[in-house]
Amino acid sequence: MKKYLKYALAGIFFGFVLVKSEVISWFRIQEMFRFDSIHMYGIIGLGILVAMASIQVIKKYNVKDAEGKVISIPPKDESQVTRYLAGGTLFGFGWALTGACPGPLFTLVGAGYGIILVPLASAIFGTWVYGLLRERLPH
Repeated sequence: MKKYLKYALAGIFFGFVLVKSEVISWFRIQEMFRFDSIHMYGIIGLGILVAMASIQVIKKYNVKDAEGKVISIPPKDESQVTRYLAGGTLFGFGWALTGACPGPLFTLVGAGYGIILVPLASAIFGTWVYGLLRERLPH
């Protein structure tokens, strides 16, 4: 149990960041999809820059994980572009419909928005159905 404490604390910290940056705000998300504000695009763009820099540092310095193993990032399979586009589009539709992606769902529940239990339960159910059908789906 103690082994997972650092991950729980990191998740709680990340939840605070999401709340304070208003990333979980339904109104901010609607602004983004209506192109009324740059707020969400700025946060997403900053996240992409941080990820790009982090990957370069990991590759250049052979950074190790918590277990001491060198982190390896395999290149993307370019033959799977259609799959990535379809999955990203489906993810975007779900995000637009509910006003939240999977990470913020847990944050919103933790912030006291009980109605978010409905999309959270739906997301968990969808994941369970995917697990049942995974072997029959094209990958």
